[in-house]
Amino acid sequence: MATKAVVFDLGGVLIDWDPRHLYRKLLADEAAVEEFLATVCTLEWNAEQDRGRPFAEGVAELVERHPAHADAINAYHERWPEMLGGVIDGTVELLTELRAGGVPVYALTNWSVETFGIARERYEFLDWFDGVVVSGEERMIKPDPAIFELLLDRFGLDPEATVFVDDSEANVTAARQLGLDAVPFTDPTQLRNDLAALGLVEELSVG
Repeated sequence: MATKAVVFDLGGVLIDWDPRHLYRKLLADEAAVEEFLATVCTLEWNAEQDRGRPFAEGVAELVERHPAHADAINAYHERWPEMLGGVIDGTVELLTELRAGGVPVYALTNWSVETFGIARERYEFLDWFDGVVVSGEERMIKPDPAIFELLLDRFGLDPEATVFVDDSEANVTAARQLGLDAVPFTDPTQLRNDLAALGLVEELSVG
C-alpha cells in the first residue's frame, strides 16, 4: 500500500531537547550531570510530566525525596527552556520536502502541556503539521498503544499507509504492533534513505 502520511516524533528527531544542555551549566562535571539525571531527575520522572502531571507537583515530590538537590530540581522547571538546543536541520529539510510533495505530515510527541507552548514559539515548523498529538494534553504517553490509536482515529489515518518516525525503539515497536510502517531514527541521512526507498523524498545525491 502506498504511503499516505508521515508521523514524526519531535524530541531527538526534529528538536535537540536534552536536559544536559542545562545541567552542564549547573553541576560540577559530566559525571555529576549523568549521576543527577540517572538518580534524581530521571527520564521516568520526566515521563510523568509528559503524561500530564503538573510540573509543580512533580518538582515538589522530588524535592521532598532529594532535599539536597532542591535547587537543581527546581531548575528543571524554572530553566526548562535551556534544555532546548537547536533544530535537527536535516530532518527539518525532510519535513519541508514532504510538505512540498503534498505528503500529509503529523507529529506524535511525549511532551508536557506546560512546556510545549515554549517550543511552539521557538520553532516555526511546529505549525507546519497537518495535526499534532501532545501526550500531556491527552494524559497518555508513547509507547501506550492507546495514544497511537488516538492519532489514527483523530486524523483518519490508515496504519498500513502511515510511516512513523521515532528515536525510541520501544515506541517504534509499539507502532509496528499496530500496523504502522515504523522507522527507527538515528540521523537525518538514514531517514532520508528510508523515506527515499518509499518514494517520498529524493535520494541524497553523491558527488
